[in-house]
Amino acid sequence: MSAAQATLNRQVRLARRPAGLPKPEDWSFTSEPVREPGAGAVLVKTLALSLDPAMRGWMNEGRSYIEPVGLGEVMRAGGIGRVAASRNPHFREGDLVSAMVGVQEYALIEEAQMRKAGLFAIDPRAGTVAQWLNVLGMPGMTAYFGLLEVGQPQQGETVVVSGAAGAVGQTVGQLARIKGCRVVGIAGGPAKCEWVVKELGFDACIDYKAGTVRAGLKEHCPQGVDVYFDNVGGEILDDVLAKLARRARVVICGAISQYNNTGAYQGPKNYMSLLVNRARMEGMVVFDYADRFPQAVAELAGYLRDGRMRSREDVVQGLENFPDALLKLFRGENFGKLVLQVAEG
Repeated sequence: MSAAQATLNRQVRLARRPAGLPKPEDWSFTSEPVREPGAGAVLVKTLALSLDPAMRGWMNEGRSYIEPVGLGEVMRAGGIGRVAASRNPHFREGDLVSAMVGVQEYALIEEAQMRKAGLFAIDPRAGTVAQWLNVLGMPGMTAYFGLLEVGQPQQGETVVVSGAAGAVGQTVGQLARIKGCRVVGIAGGPAKCEWVVKELGFDACIDYKAGTVRAGLKEHCPQGVDVYFDNVGGEILDDVLAKLARRARVVICGAISQYNNTGAYQGPKNYMSLLVNRARMEGMVVFDYADRFPQAVAELAGYLRDGRMRSREDVVQGLENFPDALLKLFRGENFGKLVLQVAEG
């Protein structure tokens, strides 16, 4: 028996499809021997996992931009790992890599699956492991292409972003400021609002938990909202739609307020504002821009280096804590990008 086969791989699998918030019984914890990679494959030891609101949608049946996680399958998750064994000339043992590794301690990635898994080597000089799951990872890519390609902000315009203290929102706001825009965040609680203004350089932040979104938009966006980057949906989306400027752009990235609804989604009631203001609302899926990720990583890494951009992560320790950690997202308890650390680097 090889060293790999003597090692057990702990995994978290989807046991049933959640109704509302995921519950402990929706998951099963399993273990199986780690397998040696065959020709062309690599074995990756997971170091850290990205916990994202999109994971809730992946648990549901039905047509979407990506197939649902099957019952009994290892839960899908992006992560950073280290190559433990390789039979592929493009990856060496010890390389740090990013990929869809799943919620498990080891991921065996076959050569034919490498593109689908998004496997690529990362440069540890560009950022920490946590930053590669944040500004340099999928949230950063989402922010970059969602804002610049879909939102198309122009210098001097007012950009509003919900979920401003979260993974995507923090990068959207900082990037908009770098591009010369005025930035207003929407976040939950005074601590998060204070952080995005004082630490990230937002011009203002509205605390939605205080019930002041409409009043805050009136105060901080007197000329209307030119670009709205929406991460939450629901009532906040309606409030912003009512304040759109002429030719505004609304980027639909997520709707975390709706993901665990057991009834119908709350769609926008104020959508006629799009007509009145000749505005547009467009959805974005980050995977559409995968071939351009290196461009975004290079630019964002430069901003991290020169101090124009900051990156905050909320790190939870231990694979066994995955179910509880995921719930932090939907309760608004995470402060920054939520990361589950599985092993030391």
